[in-house]
Amino acid sequence: MMKRLNRQVTVFGSAIFCVVVFSLYLMLDHLQLDNTKSPNNGGDRLQNGQLSILQGKIDRLERLLAENNEIITNIRDSVINLKESVKDGVPGGGNMSQGPYPELLALPPLVLPIDSQDCQFAAREFSEPADGVQLLDVYDLLTFDNPDGGVWKQGFDITYQENEWDSEPLQVFVVPHSHNDPGWLKTFDDYYRDQTQHILNNMVVKLHEDSRRKMIWSEISYFSKWWDNIDGQKRDAVKSLVERGQLEITTGGWVMPDEANSHYFALIDQLLEGHQWLERNLDPASSTDILCHMMPFYSYDVPHTCGPDPKICCQFDFKRLPGGRVSCPWRVPPQPITDGNVQQRVQMLLDQYRKKSKLFRTKVVMVPLGDDFRYTEALEWDQQFQNYQKLFDYMNSHPELHVKAQFGTITDYFNALRKSATDPGHTVPSLPVVSGDFFTYADRDDHYWSGYFTSRPFYKRLDRVLESHLRAAEIIYSLTLANIRRSGKRNDFPAMENYRLLTEARRNLGLFQHHDAITGTGKELVVIDYGIRLFHSILNLKQVIVNSAHWLVLKDKSAYSYNPSKAFLQMDDIQPAQDALPRKTVLKISSQPRPVVVYNPTEQDRTSVVTVYVNTPHVRVVTDHGRPVPAQVSAVWSEPTTASTEAFQLSFIAQVPALGLGVYLLGEAASGRAETAEYVFFRQSGELSVNVKHFTVNIHQDASTPLSIHNPHLQVWSSPITGLMERLQLKEDGSEHQIKVEFAWYGTTSNRDKSGAYLFLPDGEAKMYSPARPPVIRVTKGSVFSEITTTFDHVTHTLRLYHVQGVEGQSVEICNSVDIRGEFNREITMRLTSDVDSKDRFFTDLNGFQIQSRKTMAKLPLQANFYPMTSMAYLQDPGTRLTLLTAQSLGSASLKSGQLEVIMDRRLNQDDNRGMGQGVLDNKVTASSFRLLLEKRAKTDGGEKLSTLSYPSLLSHVSSLYLNHPLIPMAVSTEAESRSLSPLSPLASSLPCDVHLVNLRTIQSKEEGGGPSDEAALILHRKGFDCALSNRNTGLLCATTQGKIRMGKLFSELKFQSITPASLTLMHTPEKGSNQEEISLKPMEISTYRVQLT
Repeated sequence: MMKRLNRQVTVFGSAIFCVVVFSLYLMLDHLQLDNTKSPNNGGDRLQNGQLSILQGKIDRLERLLAENNEIITNIRDSVINLKESVKDGVPGGGNMSQGPYPELLALPPLVLPIDSQDCQFAAREFSEPADGVQLLDVYDLLTFDNPDGGVWKQGFDITYQENEWDSEPLQVFVVPHSHNDPGWLKTFDDYYRDQTQHILNNMVVKLHEDSRRKMIWSEISYFSKWWDNIDGQKRDAVKSLVERGQLEITTGGWVMPDEANSHYFALIDQLLEGHQWLERNLDPASSTDILCHMMPFYSYDVPHTCGPDPKICCQFDFKRLPGGRVSCPWRVPPQPITDGNVQQRVQMLLDQYRKKSKLFRTKVVMVPLGDDFRYTEALEWDQQFQNYQKLFDYMNSHPELHVKAQFGTITDYFNALRKSATDPGHTVPSLPVVSGDFFTYADRDDHYWSGYFTSRPFYKRLDRVLESHLRAAEIIYSLTLANIRRSGKRNDFPAMENYRLLTEARRNLGLFQHHDAITGTGKELVVIDYGIRLFHSILNLKQVIVNSAHWLVLKDKSAYSYNPSKAFLQMDDIQPAQDALPRKTVLKISSQPRPVVVYNPTEQDRTSVVTVYVNTPHVRVVTDHGRPVPAQVSAVWSEPTTASTEAFQLSFIAQVPALGLGVYLLGEAASGRAETAEYVFFRQSGELSVNVKHFTVNIHQDASTPLSIHNPHLQVWSSPITGLMERLQLKEDGSEHQIKVEFAWYGTTSNRDKSGAYLFLPDGEAKMYSPARPPVIRVTKGSVFSEITTTFDHVTHTLRLYHVQGVEGQSVEICNSVDIRGEFNREITMRLTSDVDSKDRFFTDLNGFQIQSRKTMAKLPLQANFYPMTSMAYLQDPGTRLTLLTAQSLGSASLKSGQLEVIMDRRLNQDDNRGMGQGVLDNKVTASSFRLLLEKRAKTDGGEKLSTLSYPSLLSHVSSLYLNHPLIPMAVSTEAESRSLSPLSPLASSLPCDVHLVNLRTIQSKEEGGGPSDEAALILHRKGFDCALSNRNTGLLCATTQGKIRMGKLFSELKFQSITPASLTLMHTPEKGSNQEEISLKPMEISTYRVQLT
């Protein structure tokens, strides 16, 4: 009965699909006939009329395509319903959301159904405001000739007229601060013990002594640790300081994050963690602002903040009074302020304030007063606050000086600035808009800070692995809690313990976003401390994921039992230590099928390759319904030419719904088993012996033999001498492109100042990598993937093609394993040289959020033309775009037209005099992953306009998502009791193609104990995308919807009890707008909603 129904449903669905496709074909044919039947005998008017009619028909066709996609989705849902209605005899049958998904993954449309209005955002022309500043234009104007600016070395001489402040006095806000690095030269805990706790303890006492005193604080990582160690009386004192505006929390993130290497997921997450802590503990009156202030001088320390002359400013850093541990390098010490010298000292300081104010549009000036770990001792508080108060009292009591000076906070400064900059009759300040960014920074001479874009790449990769695990764990944990609430049954799911692990992981990820952590610019012992934190949190998040997946995948929820010593599911890899690469665990396979649960943490229904290690090559993979799954068995290579006899690599094509769980069965089988990969080895000279069983192996000595692999979308040709890519063909149109991969070395300059953790100071152009011995080249050919692996002395480089229709098959996967531990002052780079006519332009992303146009400038030194690449970089000409997607932040450049290069690792034997006091000599064997995507662009007749704005394609966005968030396989433990498992499909369908689920983060309860509440933060990002790139054969099962999402139909079974729009970090909630049935996102917008799911 069931099989007959299956066939009927399949035939019925196929028939409707055929009717729709045939109708579309007839319409296309009709359009073509209309065109041929209308000869051009009516001049331009008739032609224009025909064009508009044709355009209308094309628009209608686009709409029909979108409707076609919806019909297919509805057919799929109907089939699921029909199947679920017949429960008898259905293996693994259950409720609608847990239907037999792998048999029902809809055929993706040939062309993505994109609403034409969704293409207008990227296509529109952006016009700068009249008084706007585009930094690329500024860089064109600047000569970068580095003149000596006098006392302000990097600037110029500043002059003013005495009477400039007669009509509007100068307002000065001196802002005391203490810059507390959560790790740099000491670990986070050591800094807290030795310095930070004393700073905060003294702050409470010293601010209470005088209500005119102010202080700002930023790092909630430290503040929360201190808060946990103080009593209720001191907490009340802190709250009163906050309420009175004497203590101000600025930004309030977990740390002050780096701006080059951090991904926007982690930036938002550390901000959320800080703000949520503040809301629970201080509940401050908060505000948000995006008005920006630029600090014009060399540093944020006291000598470089009062004005342009550090020799004078240093005399007003009263911690440096004679007799102390710190002095002024300009050899003129500060003087205590007395009645006898106050007039002269005020004139000297006011001169600096006035000169500084000349660099800004208003007569309001901000003067930071602090430095790293300042105000540790009570004496410094007295020295700074008492002496400055005497200066302020004198200034404010002499109206002829036309100045008002005081201690202030950031809010005090911005309020005064806004008031001064707002013209009469207006409500908004008239200030210019700055577009672009300030990369790449130099603090003096040619000392560009482009080295830290790559320093310690091992940990930059570990950061992204933790990020991916945290997002996956947050989502599946939130879904589990919602499903438990919906079931109404109490059980022993470890909600509280798992929430503690999540909180610790959020905080460890947040800590690592600090500007001396992810940057790779901390001392070695501090790097180890960060590494241990990242490593432990990854292990803990694996527990959260397997615990949640265990509950969700069980068909009978009452069978759930939590046993921490005997987990039901186990992850397929183990990282042995914080400084080692993860290793796959070998799954024991027998004739009794072993279930593997596959979790898809992305918001798209997905077809991807899953790879696990098994103990036998004779293995078969089937769905939970017994349907065979395409699979390939490959060798596990312990050495370039030696394969393991105990472990085998099993790769199979998994189809898993958005945010869902798939169930696959792995069993030993005599027939119907996975296909075996075949191997070809190349080496230019010397004997080659290959030790391998169970696989066919050929050895080629002939260097003229062409080296090539291909899949349904692409063909790659590589050099038979190096194994590195030389050409790439797109099969869709047969176009072939030269894309040559090479490796090269940079040395460091022979000058006194050399490359270090921060600085990149090369000894000229890179020298091509030439290995001491010919590399071993291994070609793998299989039914699921094919790859070319080249083993050099310092790099193992792999090019892989997946034999998958859709996203995974559209790009070339590139993996490098780099080991430069034996080198001296060298940096290794991977360079792609293509025939893309990109000239001096290329594009890199900023924090994975937006794309920034870059211009390679000959007037700048080589190191100044390197930029941070967080998630992608690309080159383009009118017909082609070549994108390199990355799974870790690294430094990148395009030094010549058609070239793109990425620094893979750096080993530097000396400090670069920026405070760290060490070279970079703690290199690890470092793995880096990329995807190379070649796309056709629609050519425009008028040539290409150079725009500062650019957007990835939808395919590029989703490819990046898949690269950073792979499917997560979990095997059922061999010791676990046999349980009936059922796949999970929590969403009714994929989210729109351009909408990314940034997070579904359970909010902490305000009750004692701080476990999970029944609310979560739903964070969505609508991505900007370029429609001028091909959207064919993406394999995606989504459409675009003008940013509209019907919340009532988002989940298949769960329902929203409430949906409340909020500010990004939940600090502000509008009075109206709750429980929206439909939400709407603008392109590029990130929106947060406070939701209750049940």
